[in-house]
Amino acid sequence: MSSEAPITMQLDADLRLSMQGQDMASARHLALLAEIERQGSLTHAAKTVGFSYKGAWNAIEHMSNLAGEPLLLRVAGGKGGGYTRLTERGAQLVRNFGLIQQEHARFIARLNQQAQGLQADYSLIGSLAMKTSARNQFAGTVSAIRPGAVNDEIELEIIGGQRIVATVTRASRTELGLDLGAKAFALVKASSIVLMTGDGEVKLSARNQLKGCVTRLTDGAVNSEVVLELPGGGSIAAIVTSISAQALELKPGMEATAVFKASSVILGVAA
Repeated sequence: MSSEAPITMQLDADLRLSMQGQDMASARHLALLAEIERQGSLTHAAKTVGFSYKGAWNAIEHMSNLAGEPLLLRVAGGKGGGYTRLTERGAQLVRNFGLIQQEHARFIARLNQQAQGLQADYSLIGSLAMKTSARNQFAGTVSAIRPGAVNDEIELEIIGGQRIVATVTRASRTELGLDLGAKAFALVKASSIVLMTGDGEVKLSARNQLKGCVTRLTDGAVNSEVVLELPGGGSIAAIVTSISAQALELKPGMEATAVFKASSVILGVAA
């Protein structure tokens, strides 16, 4: 007769927030916001939670875009020194997530009390999640529809009142339920974006032209990642060649325009 202790099944679950079907934040992302609120420094908060500085910025930009408003407020150094703090929306998100975590922990504890009787019947309980490689993800509302002979043009209002235009087939529009006022999200690959600088009048066929200010520039051997801060607190990232970045003389603080075709935008809705 075996003396080994019986194997018991232990349930566990990660708590994540989503917005309109798009993954917005994990407990680690919310811990980053909480540390920013506690320490008043993005650099120190990122180190505490285990993010790189760039990874922390990417996470905050992603959350702000899906939240529809900025979660972080930066004040440049001056006589009293600069600081970083959460906006009221960011602080509220941290507080509410803390309450949700408490309820989540109690729920998992109750499940574990009942789970021991299930292990003979279930060998595996799994979950599937869809992830996307698109660097830019924006939640918004359908604000205009322009029907066409083959494709329909859908206008999505996103964070800060900015608008993104996408072209979809009539069948896709019907299947996704993209009617006026419908909630949807737009995906745009960073490599699909062209950057422009200067104030000269230029006419382009590209339907999407989002003006912003360069906030981050990450140089690479071949390509560079450029992040523009958009009016209203949103952001958009573009991948350009390092040669192009040098030719445009891109640097933080300068104005630039992100240009991309409506055909480069993928629209989705919550399942």
